[in-house]
Parts: sequence; C-alpha cells; structure tokens
Amino acid sequence: MAEDLDSTIEQNAAGPRQVTSDGLTAQQHPLPDQIAADKYLAGKAAMQRNPAKGFTRVKIVPPGTV
Repeated sequence: MAEDLDSTIEQNAAGPRQVTSDGLTAQQHPLPDQIAADKYLAGKAAMQRNPAKGFTRVKIVPPGTV
C-alpha cells in the first residue's frame, strides 16, 4: 500500500495540478495535502504493527530534586 501511495504522489507531482479538456475540468488534491495523508497513513500503519510503540514513556523529575 505504501509503495502505491508513494508512486501516486510522485506521478501527481510530475503532472499538472489542473487539466481542462473539451469543457471538462479535473483537479488533484494539493501536494502538501497528499504528503500529509502519506505521513498519517504511515503513522497509522506503524501503530498497527506494534501498538506498544505508540506510547512514549518518560520519567518526570520535578525541578530542585535529583
């Protein structure tokens, strides 16, 4: 799925954003929106592979203590 999305984004970046032919107009989603969707789907796929990595564990140390 990621390879398909990557190749789609590459094709869309290489092609025109808007095309008009015989009175019909077709537009694509803006490239920043496509990149944001790719990042979202990559993060979602990573969470499905290992849900435990979705949470970050941190140690909170109040100021003034060691």
